Amino acid sequence: MRVVVAEDHALLRAGLVQLLEAKGFEVAAAVGSLPELEEALADPSADAAVVDIRMPPTFTDEGLRAAIEIRAARPGFPVLVLSQYVERLYARELLASGEGAVGYLLKDRVSDVGEFVAALERVIDGGTALDPSVVAAVLEQRRDSPVERLTEREREVLALMAEGRSNGGIARALVITEKAVAKHINSMFTKLDLPADTEDHRRVRAVLEWLRV
Repeated sequence: MRVVVAEDHALLRAGLVQLLEAKGFEVAAAVGSLPELEEALADPSADAAVVDIRMPPTFTDEGLRAAIEIRAARPGFPVLVLSQYVERLYARELLASGEGAVGYLLKDRVSDVGEFVAALERVIDGGTALDPSVVAAVLEQRRDSPVERLTEREREVLALMAEGRSNGGIARALVITEKAVAKHINSMFTKLDLPADTEDHRRVRAVLEWLRV
């Protein structure tokens, strides 16, 4: 798996490269500016990207824009974006395509190696990996959204699903059984009008409906 790493801080960039290589990933490129990132993403052999939202030259949203553009050119291209702070508008823009294979983590999460690697693997597998703080910031519902049909417990389950937790992880967080979690998930699929499909695909679609602009 060839991963592009984009981070303007040299020490953090070197740390990400070392971490990924130690976990068996191949780093296709490690860059620190938008032009370098665009060049790296143009390489068709790149399989995924870990991208800082704010990069030179303006340190606003260069990384995010590059991520959105590569996903427009290569639908479903796995992108995990990193940010120092929760930026709700940026999170919504990243998710607006309605596809999976996206993640948004605060940089503090990188310090937990296991959690970071697990998040990247979920994104590469087509799922979502959203920081709990990001989930909390973007959960403003539209009045006409099917999500309004969900019970409070079902919304709790779906919020944890958005973080990328398994049924077992959701059960532990809510102190309920995995059987109860599965029941809530099946009920959500029905209420969100998600037709029968692979469960992994429906989980992603449910999360994206929950976070849809």
